[in-house]
Amino acid sequence: MLDRLPVEIVERIVAKIPDTDLIAASKVDSVWWQEVRREAYKRWKNYATAIGNIYWEIQALGKRFEKGDIEWITFEDVNDSYKNWINCLTEDQLYIMEKMLRNGMVVDSQERETIEYALSEQRWEGDPWGLNWEWNEWTQQE
Repeated sequence: MLDRLPVEIVERIVAKIPDTDLIAASKVDSVWWQEVRREAYKRWKNYATAIGNIYWEIQALGKRFEKGDIEWITFEDVNDSYKNWINCLTEDQLYIMEKMLRNGMVVDSQERETIEYALSEQRWEGDPWGLNWEWNEWTQQE
């Protein structure tokens, strides 16, 4: 029955599937595979956008701290929360990216290299996106 649903219904169903089960749904048939691949790319992009937005929030927070607009303890608390949020989003994003790679959903060689590099960095507890947390200029003040 699942292999005979209209594409519009498949799109709605796939959009509701959690990240952890998304790739498994691609095994139903080719329509599901295509829709899961499209949804996985969409989620990958959404995670990247969210991570980028939070990164810029951290940068703005650092500038406010440099100007003396916020206290150090407030800066540290908010900064740590943002970093933890980025780390969680990065884990979720890399999960999807790895599953896509392992299931033949990534065909572009540059995307494949990006995923392999990011996964390697994550395994070694590195910074897959080059955000370089410990070297922000406002944490290096004397």
